[in-house]
Amino acid sequence: MPGILADYARIAEFLMEHGPNLRLPHSRTFGEGLFELRPRGKSGKRENGTLPFIMHNYDRLYAQRTGRNKLKRVVLCGAALLMAAGTALAAQSYPTRPIRMIVPFNPGGTSDTIARIFGQKVTEAWGQPVVGDIRPGASGIIGTEIAARAPGDGYTLLHGNLSQFATNPSLYSKITYDTLRDFVPLSLIGSAPQLLVVHPGLPVKSVRELIQLAKSKPGALNFGSGGAGTLASLGGEMFNLRAGVSIVHVPYKGTVLALNDLLGGRVQLIFSDMPIALPHAKSGKLRALAVTTPKRTSLLPEMPTVAESGLPGFALENWWGLLAPRGVPREIVAKLNAEIVRVHGLPDVKERYAALGIEATSSTPEAFAGYIRSEAAKFAKVINDAGIKVE
Repeated sequence: MPGILADYARIAEFLMEHGPNLRLPHSRTFGEGLFELRPRGKSGKRENGTLPFIMHNYDRLYAQRTGRNKLKRVVLCGAALLMAAGTALAAQSYPTRPIRMIVPFNPGGTSDTIARIFGQKVTEAWGQPVVGDIRPGASGIIGTEIAARAPGDGYTLLHGNLSQFATNPSLYSKITYDTLRDFVPLSLIGSAPQLLVVHPGLPVKSVRELIQLAKSKPGALNFGSGGAGTLASLGGEMFNLRAGVSIVHVPYKGTVLALNDLLGGRVQLIFSDMPIALPHAKSGKLRALAVTTPKRTSLLPEMPTVAESGLPGFALENWWGLLAPRGVPREIVAKLNAEIVRVHGLPDVKERYAALGIEATSSTPEAFAGYIRSEAAKFAKVINDAGIKVE
């Protein structure tokens, strides 16, 4: 039996390279029980790549009785079965070497931090290191393109987030990867609400009052952001579109600069990451009106949502997930997903994520794929309707 499997293994490798362009001769032999497979080109001529292989006694007998076409089907089925069995065995032993995790943002940032938390837990559980590969640049595009070109063997993962998969495809015209065609979503791993904060001198204490004020003074109010295309800018434009108001966008070169001008009263409001703005709201230097998640967040349960405070249907949150290049076997996808779910259910992981303003979560690969599609469609509409352009 081991000899048969070894022969089928050679056949499987050959079939993966040459596909259906094969010819199985009637009786071309090179010795006892030795046949050949050759790829056939469009001209019908045999090409390089001949694969001699041993046909065992029962195969030769079957060939004599049924002819070469049925024999060819037997060989193909045997090879297919071997490939399936080999994949299952590979998944059981996976991983047998270090896993590379591409993080397409700057070292020390949120993505890098939570990638390290996850990588440490998987390394401890599986005994193989998860090695971070920091590839920042172009809003995550550079690292994502590198991941898209990697082999689909489970040994390269991508730490993705909203910008790479939901907003960049509509903001940039020269992206070479397709968010779902070129990747296998593994699981959502975290989400973070934005906090809508205003300057305390603004005479509003709720979202409803902010909408009323903006409608009474179109173009008089400003909102800041870290630049066009950032989540804060998209939040402001989404607010304008849904509320039917005109609050002017003032882009800065970074969220911290925008927040500083909000503290100084030069802009009136901002959609901010919670860890940045919340301390100022607690000190009274800013006034927090609402969080942007669809439902109240466990990170700040007493704070109402924008949707429940006067703008139904409004939802805006940053999110992170893990993906792999396309082609990863389903068994390995299932094993990775199970480990992601386990890690993000650990109390200490939830606590460490919460310190960063992130709710640790997980999902099935199918649910994550659907979420990416819905988020991409939502932001494509906002970007198009608001006429947002990124140079």
